[in-house]
Amino acid sequence: MTMAEVAYRARKNGTGQLVLYFVPLTLLLYLVMPQNYLVDVGTAYMLKNRLHASAAQVADFRLITTIPVYLSFIFGLTRDLWNPFGMRDRGYIWLFALLTAAGFFALAILPLTMSSLYVGVFFVTVTFRFLASAYQGLMALLGQERQMSGRITVVWQITQYIASLAAGFIAGYVSENLSTAATFILLGVLSFLIIAFGFAKPSAIFAHTYDRPEAKGTDLWGDLKRLARHRAIYAPIIMNLMFNFAPGGNTPLQYYLSDTLHASDAVYGEYNGIFAISFVPTLFLYGYLCRKYPLKNIIWWSLIITVPQMIPLVLIHSGTQALIMAVPEGLMGGLAVGAMYDLTMRSCPPGLQGSLMMMVEGVWFLASRASDVLGSAIYQADPKNGFLWCVIATTIMYAAMVPVILLVPKHVMDTADGEPNPALEADVRAEVAEAGA
Repeated sequence: MTMAEVAYRARKNGTGQLVLYFVPLTLLLYLVMPQNYLVDVGTAYMLKNRLHASAAQVADFRLITTIPVYLSFIFGLTRDLWNPFGMRDRGYIWLFALLTAAGFFALAILPLTMSSLYVGVFFVTVTFRFLASAYQGLMALLGQERQMSGRITVVWQITQYIASLAAGFIAGYVSENLSTAATFILLGVLSFLIIAFGFAKPSAIFAHTYDRPEAKGTDLWGDLKRLARHRAIYAPIIMNLMFNFAPGGNTPLQYYLSDTLHASDAVYGEYNGIFAISFVPTLFLYGYLCRKYPLKNIIWWSLIITVPQMIPLVLIHSGTQALIMAVPEGLMGGLAVGAMYDLTMRSCPPGLQGSLMMMVEGVWFLASRASDVLGSAIYQADPKNGFLWCVIATTIMYAAMVPVILLVPKHVMDTADGEPNPALEADVRAEVAEAGA
């Protein structure tokens, strides 16, 4: 196939417009996301270096300001029920991008105190939850309607990994070279740029998107009942919880590298960056495979490959070896991430895409924080072998994730990306008709 034919097909099915809309939007969102490196690392250094906070105070700050993320389902359900200014997701994007920018600009103007930082970051975390709900809900809806949940997942995940890596590097420079006010002004400007995506209306994304059966909801009580009865939602929620419940992945790894392997503090950050970017090649591979094979064939091997992901870390003897092992570990995770988010988008009930996507995101963060607390306790209880026990616990959790696939209704996974799924479409029509009745 020539490049001209590729370009023609992209224009014909709207893939080009979709990429042009979601790639820059994803980059901006993950740069200003309060729980990502640019905001998180920046505020941590403000607390440590300018407000002279202790490590415990920094940990408490992160825990408390992340509370809205644990409650993400509420924001997702709001997105599914409320239509601001009659613009649906576009209304959420421009309104809450404006409020997020206002929150950062206010932090730039106000004197830096513990109270102002708490209130300001908590506020932008709340406003960003609405942005995330609209963004992920819209992607899931498009994935269902266009039968391209796999490809949208790949675009989303690759772009957010790149954005997170960039945010990590930018955060280090900003913390060392910019004042508090300049840091928050930068974040405010980046947030303000997101407003443009609330007014953009490319036809490939928004033409009749909310008129189709997949977008139809009811009222609060009716939607809650439908969500609870929708059998397909439970497997992706459980899988994402188990995948992110990795007791050895954060604090224990940091202490293991520095205390046991005597690596420099920089190695932990470098390891995380290499690990994250190493997901990208296998995510590209998933983008190819998902169009060739049904999800039911890919997801089993994707999760099985991930099971031994952390084992190489107990076989190394230096920080350099840890950086080398970060590459195969990341590669082992890419297919699983693609398969689980593909499954999540396919599993959304009609009109409740925001609810399920945000429920999964809330579980993701909650599992990550809870497993870090557990892993830290295990590591402290046995400093000599604690990291080994953490890796064993993580591996067992990943292995237990594989049979959860059996909970997925078979017809949800019967087709490859881009193929019509008559059984799933019939389910959607039946659920919409029942809700209307």
